[in-house]
Amino acid sequence: MKHKTFFWFFLPTALAMFLFIAMPIVSVVLQSFYTPHDAVISIVENCGPFGCKQETMIDQAATAELREAEPLGKFVGLQIYVDRGHLALAELSQAWGASSGLRDFVSRLGNLPLYRALGFTLTYTFLVTPLLIILGFMIALGVNSLHRHLKGLVIFFSLLPMIVTPLIGSLILFWMIDSRGIVGSALQWIAGDPDLSLKASTGLTWIMLIVYGVWHAAPFAFVVFYAGLQTLPKDTLESAMIDGATRWQQTRYVVIPHIMPLVTFVALIQLMDNFRVFEPIVGFNASAHATSLSWIIFNDLGGETRLLSSAATSSVLTIIGVSILLSPVLVRTWRDFNQKT
Repeated sequence: MKHKTFFWFFLPTALAMFLFIAMPIVSVVLQSFYTPHDAVISIVENCGPFGCKQETMIDQAATAELREAEPLGKFVGLQIYVDRGHLALAELSQAWGASSGLRDFVSRLGNLPLYRALGFTLTYTFLVTPLLIILGFMIALGVNSLHRHLKGLVIFFSLLPMIVTPLIGSLILFWMIDSRGIVGSALQWIAGDPDLSLKASTGLTWIMLIVYGVWHAAPFAFVVFYAGLQTLPKDTLESAMIDGATRWQQTRYVVIPHIMPLVTFVALIQLMDNFRVFEPIVGFNASAHATSLSWIIFNDLGGETRLLSSAATSSVLTIIGVSILLSPVLVRTWRDFNQKT
């Protein structure tokens, strides 16, 4: 393809990426360096029949003029990044000096909003991602070995978790684990404890969220791996069977190496998706036990006082976290590409 032809072919995509990806990111980064202007306070002397007294009031005109002159707000640099709601550098230093050991220091981090959210986010990401890859691969192997008349029905039911809206799916599971729901009642009967509540325990809440994450995302991995299995070279597989390879050996030495690029692709997509976990926390109403970076942004933007600068700072830190998380996968993909070329 000629360079000129490629330029005009790629131009609409480049413009869309610039307008809807690059510019919003730049806007968020700029907003994280500014805070809203403080209201201009003026002292007014009011006189009445009983004398004069001074009153403090907000000068609306001066405040509006200041905001019009500097619409982004007051420049504070990295001040928001290091405050208690984000990196909390001063609080970290105090916690390190007052802690008796590493375990005590980690427990103190749980009192800081960003690190508490980061703890759950990383736990959720590093548990859900490999589990859904394994489960999706097992489902793909099982469906691929079924009779062709049964494959359509099994594929339909396997895709149901992905068809359901994430928020609706989390609400359904939330009702099921309620003490009056089928799962909650069954667990109370099994444990012999009528007061057992999955919603009252932080550990059980985390487990519920992780189980839901695997249940909801495994169909995506299943679809990708099932499509990859259809391209599996039959000659290689038949040769392994003739050589006496067991089913496990065929899977390990033939199937897995063949779909390994797809594993990298699924891992890349799911790492990004799981790192911004949000809907299950809202659906399970689990913010008292588990928060994420996306939930912090949502919380800053909610309510009457919208903390736009704080939400922008959390967004920038989330982008940095995703970049760090994906860098090993991207480096490995780049190395594999260079080896093939």
